[in-house]
Amino acid sequence: MKTLRRIALALVVIGAINWGLVGLFRYDLVGSIFGGTDSGFARFIFTLVGISGIICLGLLFNSKTADVGSSEGNRGTNNNTRYATEFAEEPDLERLYNPSRDAYESEDEEEEFK
Repeated sequence: MKTLRRIALALVVIGAINWGLVGLFRYDLVGSIFGGTDSGFARFIFTLVGISGIICLGLLFNSKTADVGSSEGNRGTNNNTRYATEFAEEPDLERLYNPSRDAYESEDEEEEFK
């Protein structure tokens, strides 16, 4: 399925370039390569480009497949998960909320050593 989407995306890009050339310069590249706009093979290419556009339309609405180049395993998941444990030391929140406590404790510790 991934290969089909890549081929469809390539055909959509070719179609977009062709429409750009038609819009800017009135030059149909696909028609000129394959024998005119009304030739059977040019109409076949135009049909393939149209079908590819329908296939790529799904990329607009499906967030998991929006990134065509991503690997299959990483789609739609966040691998930056961190789990906490209950075995760690609890932080001293009093020291966090009352920084002046550090100054008082350091003076008390100095007096004990004298």
